[in-house]
Amino acid sequence: MASVRFTVTPTKAEDLPGLSDTSPDLSSRSGPQVRFGSRESVNRSDPLSEASGGLTTTTATGGGGGGGSETPDHSNMDQGDGNSKISSVYINNSHGVDDDDFYDRNLALFEEEMDTRPKVSSLLSRLANYTNLTQGAKEHEEAESIGEKKKPGKSPQMGTFMGVYLPCLQNIFGVILFLRLTWVVGMAGILQALVIVFICCCCTMLTAISMSAIATNGVVPAGGSYFMISRSLGPEFGGAVGICFYLGTTFAGAMYILGAIEILLMYIAPKAAIFVSDHPEGEGAAMLNNMRVYGSICLLLMSLLVFVGVKYVNKLASIFLACVIVSIVSIYVGALVSAFKPPQFPVCMLGNRTINGHEIEDNQCAKTFLVQLPEPEDGDSVNVTAVGENSTVVPAFDTSLLPGLLEKTTFLWKHFCQGLELNSTCDEYFTSNNFTEITGIPGLASGIISENLWSSYLSKGDVVEKSSLSSTHFAHPASTHHPYVFADITTSFTLLVGIFFPSVTGIMAGSNRSGDLKDAQRSIPIGTILAILTTSVVYLSSVILFGACIDGVVLRDKFGDSVNGNLVVGTLAWPSPWVIVIGSFFSTCGAGLQSLTGAPRLLQAIAKDNIIPFLRVFGYGKANGEPTWALLLTALIAELGILIASLDLVAPILTMFFLMCYLFVNLACALQTLLRTPNWRPRFSYYHWAEKEWGDGIRGLSLSAARYALLRLEEGPPHTKNWRPQLLVLLKLDEDAHVKSPRLLSFASQLKAGKGLTIVGTVVCGNFLQSYGEALAAEQTLKHLMDKERVKGFCQCIVAQKPREGISHMIQSSGLGGMKHNTVVMGWPHAWRQSEDPQSWKTFINTVRVTTAAHLALLVPKNISLFPSNSEPCTEGYIDVWWIVHDGGMLMLLPFLLRQHKVWRKCAMRIFTVAQMEDNSIQMKKDLATFLYHLRIQADVEVVEMHNSDISAYTYERTLMMEQRSQMLRQMRLSKSDREREAQLVKDRNSMLRLTSIGSDDDDDTDGVERDRPISSGASNSDHHRRVQMTWTKEKTSQFRSTHSGCSTPEGFRDMLSIRPDHSNVRRMHTAVKLNEVIVNKSHDARLVLLNMPGPPRNTEGDENYMEFLEVLTEGLERVLLVRGGGSEVITIYS
Repeated sequence: MASVRFTVTPTKAEDLPGLSDTSPDLSSRSGPQVRFGSRESVNRSDPLSEASGGLTTTTATGGGGGGGSETPDHSNMDQGDGNSKISSVYINNSHGVDDDDFYDRNLALFEEEMDTRPKVSSLLSRLANYTNLTQGAKEHEEAESIGEKKKPGKSPQMGTFMGVYLPCLQNIFGVILFLRLTWVVGMAGILQALVIVFICCCCTMLTAISMSAIATNGVVPAGGSYFMISRSLGPEFGGAVGICFYLGTTFAGAMYILGAIEILLMYIAPKAAIFVSDHPEGEGAAMLNNMRVYGSICLLLMSLLVFVGVKYVNKLASIFLACVIVSIVSIYVGALVSAFKPPQFPVCMLGNRTINGHEIEDNQCAKTFLVQLPEPEDGDSVNVTAVGENSTVVPAFDTSLLPGLLEKTTFLWKHFCQGLELNSTCDEYFTSNNFTEITGIPGLASGIISENLWSSYLSKGDVVEKSSLSSTHFAHPASTHHPYVFADITTSFTLLVGIFFPSVTGIMAGSNRSGDLKDAQRSIPIGTILAILTTSVVYLSSVILFGACIDGVVLRDKFGDSVNGNLVVGTLAWPSPWVIVIGSFFSTCGAGLQSLTGAPRLLQAIAKDNIIPFLRVFGYGKANGEPTWALLLTALIAELGILIASLDLVAPILTMFFLMCYLFVNLACALQTLLRTPNWRPRFSYYHWAEKEWGDGIRGLSLSAARYALLRLEEGPPHTKNWRPQLLVLLKLDEDAHVKSPRLLSFASQLKAGKGLTIVGTVVCGNFLQSYGEALAAEQTLKHLMDKERVKGFCQCIVAQKPREGISHMIQSSGLGGMKHNTVVMGWPHAWRQSEDPQSWKTFINTVRVTTAAHLALLVPKNISLFPSNSEPCTEGYIDVWWIVHDGGMLMLLPFLLRQHKVWRKCAMRIFTVAQMEDNSIQMKKDLATFLYHLRIQADVEVVEMHNSDISAYTYERTLMMEQRSQMLRQMRLSKSDREREAQLVKDRNSMLRLTSIGSDDDDDTDGVERDRPISSGASNSDHHRRVQMTWTKEKTSQFRSTHSGCSTPEGFRDMLSIRPDHSNVRRMHTAVKLNEVIVNKSHDARLVLLNMPGPPRNTEGDENYMEFLEVLTEGLERVLLVRGGGSEVITIYS
């Protein structure tokens, strides 16, 4: 063996020309001598290195006497401009040595694939600064895969409060709160009303939690909820959800418009009604017609406003929101004030029946009243009106006791009697009961809450009654001609849920503005959940306040007829009911505008995705992108809701659409969680779905479903977000048919966690006809091991003459249809250096080449025996990822999958990447942290700087030893071949033996079948004669030995020692040594190290050197996983 000694003469720093006072401290680089085997660098270009002085190399040879080769002079140096260069004596510099030869020498191992696997620094600069792209654009995912750079636009700046919280409040609070919540409380009672509100709020809260998980599972594009749902569920479900969401939003617009018109015609301008009925039976139909006319006009005006410009709608949004907040605050203030000073809203009652206040034209809640006679006898001017509350008969007063007064009937009398005279025939209930006045708003301290606890559901046509008042009932029901307050619809618990539920929708308003949010992944969950909590508290407290402050008959009076046509919730408001009336009118108008603005854009997004072909025309619009055609269709559909004309009938339709939409949102979250899709990594972790293993069901149905699923998988390659490793695990069996590395299957089970496809394969050497039994035994062994390791999958055993051919066939043919593997797992060939037969490592490299050609990912666990079993969980430690080049994101995905298993769950994740001289390491770290944030991966980030240091003595020595060893092994294998030929020559001198070239595939075949196979007659024998036509004699054998056996003579040994390492080998070895230094330094305590696996050389002559490079790269590491991507992206930032 040769020894190389380096002697370095130290040079003072101040003696170096061109060294400024600002040069870095050299104390850390002390050490005047580089000893043999050390890893101190011998500098070529750095003026600060100690190696800038003289350098002398002496080569000593042994075993050859004085036959050593001439030692060249290594002390010549070219100096200039303060830089020292050494003429390359170590390197076979047939191409010359200049600066370009040393470009990126730290990554020389990966340089052949830089075009397909870029450096991390160049990738991060492109991937880190994500922006939310335009709505309706499906190209954002395509742009990610092809690396297009979008034109930078104005970055969104809206935060959680303004961008999500307030828009959600505005959309959740609305018409139902002001027009129907009091009625719901009156009908259902406080307890059931709380249940209704709680059910609806829980529904939206659970949906918001699921939506938050989806929203934080990647960058949310500016398509809002539709994009989140469709990109998570796929086009079929996504299109269905999108249509439900669109129709719900459109009918919501119609509901808000109807609410605004109801407020206008009922409480602001009742005289503006166009249709008026003279009969009580026709009042409802007339009101519906008025709603249709005014609603259509309002819809037309709003549509024109949206068409003219959305910016005006957005400018008015803050005003509408202020109206909502002021109205709600006035309700709370009014409730508190009512405890001390209840507002005066008397309610007229006949017995226990409520009288319509509109019919009391003379403000007399009585049967009769007293008026002064025209000429009183005593000359006093008396004007007295008295009501006999306790009178049970007619007439109510004894006029003889009050001279000069006349008893007259009230306006209510004519509604119950056939004439105005006191002796007229009247309704029996009217005759038997008296009028009383009760306080409509008793106040917070009145104790009325006890009466309002229980439900009072009514059928259509029933009179609103107060159960605590006494009355005499008769058999015949109340007539609609009487001035009672009647129930207009039949109520029930489920009906009230359907009517109230739209008041809790609007939770997606924040996600619909995702394109305007500075940090959508943070703002959407926080803002939406806070808005739901706020509105839930407001609704629940409002139910209690309404039940504690307002009398039951007023609560059950939907339109406030008993309180002279006032808005019921307005009667509680402070300082005036008009605060609520005006505020609710503007808030409902604003909500309608928002719906008419959002729905067309949602339809445009669906149309642009081309999920439903006939909707494609609605994807077009004005030049600025405004969806004109979609707005027209939205207005037409909203008109259908307007023609229904009843808020109570439109609200349940709206409820159905939103419930279906929310169902699919929760379904998306549930499916992603149950299937454990690798792309499912939501940053919002406060959600939970119970996991359950489903039974097999009917076998025939399972077969049909499997066939359908396989055919669906054939339709195209999986999307990046659906990519998961489908494993083909290559196991090797020993002579006793036992698996040599069972931990390889344990590792596969930890990586898969029972999900996806796993195929376990092995190759049995031999002829299939003769080795079929061995193949069955091997298959049973694999199945037994799979059961033991709890691996759910399939096993495959192939019989082949050569292992490399069997592995190649298995990689090509395993799987069925679209259910194929995309990742190969194989073990590292142990003790490959000690083996004279290159079986293991040549098969290994051939498998690497085959997987690369098939565009499959490759995982190679090194030191697999040291990997933990499934019963040995790691209690602490790190999983370190060394991201050298980007090959699809496998290095990011694998640790995440491993940490889902109990063995690796408690291990933290660290990601290291390498910065070159020209890279900005600080910016790289910031970009990498941003990239990981978008990937929803929790990991510590560190950028390791690798300076362009020169080739070290250790690197040169390691390369030299590698090449010398390769040549010696080739000659040893040749000598072995010679001995075999001599033995054959003794047996039969006249036999024909084939002579193969050094290092050829036949000579290096791993199984030796070709060598040991007897030569038969026929074509094979003639082919053999054509290949080799040589008769071995003693002279020819000696001549061949002297020519080819290089290590058997001193001259051959001197030739071997005079080898100068190849330039490219030195550079690759330099990469391996330098990377290994930093990896061992940073990750010596890691539980597992994941590392980019360099590709094999394109020239097969360097295969053995490639194994040496990998060995050096992973030296000193306990557990290493070499990872090689399949050439496609496997991880994405999008949901």
